[in-house]
Amino acid sequence: MAKNVKPNPLRWGVKYSLSAAITGILCCIAPAMLFMFGLMSGVYAISFADFFYQEDGSSGTGAWILRILALSVGIYGIYSFRKKQNQCSIDPKRKQKNLILLTIIIAILGIGTYLVLEKWSAWYFDAHIVPSQQKELKIN
Repeated sequence: MAKNVKPNPLRWGVKYSLSAAITGILCCIAPAMLFMFGLMSGVYAISFADFFYQEDGSSGTGAWILRILALSVGIYGIYSFRKKQNQCSIDPKRKQKNLILLTIIIAILGIGTYLVLEKWSAWYFDAHIVPSQQKELKIN
């Protein structure tokens, strides 16, 4: 018979916050990583990222869809933790404390990771991908 293991809010929070952050910034991380490994040219990496942004650089529909998906991943993490936690015989006050802790971990770590990845990808695009694109298009 399977033994019900109490879910660890820290592990659960790290797993879902990182998943949410990567989902939310996938529009910039995916082309940067593919370019970094030589699987995508600078022109294609920028055109891929442009799909998610408007001409003025503000977020487009695609970027908002990814952010909504990221929020959904975080909410699903909280929901599934609560469901798993309710299978165990834990003190109700401890369940509530764990759920609050998990929510804080997912929010802070998820948003923080998202912002760090956003800054990194903006720097990487400016430092590496844009110069490569200009060389490919022979723009001076």
